[in-house]
Amino acid sequence: MQSTVVIGAGPAGLSAAYELNKQGYPVTVLEADPVQVGGLSRTVTYQGYRFDIGGHRFFSKSAEIEALWTEILGSEMQVCRRLSHIFYRGVFFDYPIRPTDVFAKLGPGFTSLCLLSYLKARLFPRPNPVSFEDWVINQFGERLYRTFFKTYTEKVWGIPCHEISADWAAQRIKGLSMASLIRKTFFPNREGVIKTLIDRFRYPRLGPGQMWERVQTLLAEAGQPVQLDRKVTAIHWNRAGVQAVQACSQGGETFWVTGEQFISTMPLRSLVRALVTAAPEPVREAAEQLRYRDFLTVALLVDEPNLFPDHWIYIHDPSVRVGRIQNFKNWSADMVPDPSVTCLGLEYFCSATDPFWGQTDGDLMALATLELQRLGLLGKAKVLGGTVIRAPKAYPVYNHGYQAHIQTIRTFLEEALPNLQVAGRNGMHRYNNQDHAMMTGLLAARNIVAGERRYDGWRVNQDAEYLEEADSTAALAGGRAVPQVLGHRS
Repeated sequence: MQSTVVIGAGPAGLSAAYELNKQGYPVTVLEADPVQVGGLSRTVTYQGYRFDIGGHRFFSKSAEIEALWTEILGSEMQVCRRLSHIFYRGVFFDYPIRPTDVFAKLGPGFTSLCLLSYLKARLFPRPNPVSFEDWVINQFGERLYRTFFKTYTEKVWGIPCHEISADWAAQRIKGLSMASLIRKTFFPNREGVIKTLIDRFRYPRLGPGQMWERVQTLLAEAGQPVQLDRKVTAIHWNRAGVQAVQACSQGGETFWVTGEQFISTMPLRSLVRALVTAAPEPVREAAEQLRYRDFLTVALLVDEPNLFPDHWIYIHDPSVRVGRIQNFKNWSADMVPDPSVTCLGLEYFCSATDPFWGQTDGDLMALATLELQRLGLLGKAKVLGGTVIRAPKAYPVYNHGYQAHIQTIRTFLEEALPNLQVAGRNGMHRYNNQDHAMMTGLLAARNIVAGERRYDGWRVNQDAEYLEEADSTAALAGGRAVPQVLGHRS
């Protein structure tokens, strides 16, 4: 049996390792974090309080992924009824947006203008939409776009909406439009499942990290423990493919790990940078064009048992910098050991090169407290303490031209490194959901077991289609599409 080296212990990497281990294949997982697994899906603990790096709903149209979550955690998976709002200029709007709610809160005049704007967009759509701005205006009209999409999106990405590819909107909010919202509002039983609109989801009792900590335990019990504090810094290859990887610990130790097959979930740009010998210049240039968005979470402990009922609130209001606020007790009561306390996570999107990123934890906590007060969410409650977690390269950016750069890299990797597969959000530079990332890891593992590239992980959640219409096995019990066996590569 071929031995496999998996780079990264996030959802994609651990799903691949779990599958390989289950099939009896030797696998070595290298994780840069010195403490824990899970990547962005890890759960951080501070003074006994647990919080996410962003909120992670467990929902998939894939029956296989849903079954896998149950297989790993069983009864530890809870069912939550979603509650979230948009906060914009002092008003809380239901999210997903409901036309009747917008009408009630903004009045007939504004709502009428929104409807006229929508009708204009339908009658005179922007031809060949290439940007996020184009796509959303075509689906909702310009007035709703500027009210409910523009400010938040530009907070998240740090660039104007006209510089963001339409692929991002089409992928993340596929099927969502003004028409679908109206149908959902007035004919709730007739509207198909749109991920953005789901009102129930599953969630581990102790947060998403519980899922990946359990996989880590299972691998250790099988004699294949995850190797923490192993940041891959060099990938050595020749004409036969990857031969070994070099990893370093935070203490400066160097480790060489050999294998016959390799799965990488490290950022695609970092992967190209790590290649020894260096990739051809056009590949390196393409990799350097890939961009990422970083973000940090300010977790605050507040001496109030019930600040607000939402799981999370999107902060579209331009008067504050915070982009989203999570209320972790509402995700699971067991995330908060003291029921008289609320643990909030205020999410700030930025770049690691921004001065904001380098502010002290104390300054960031003071800013978060001030913004809670400004938004009217803190009331008379007091902040008892908190911490800050920084997450570099959290989101791959879909700026114009990114697809061509990825294709250049992908073509090189497939031709020059036949024993290397990429998987996961950063590994493929695709803003996938957790279930998609897991599926790419599973398919990479199954290719190794099969001894050939039967499955193409790039077709999971391809562009806007989720593979639900074509080239899929979507008929499986209402499952999200899973790529079909594609046959031998020529």
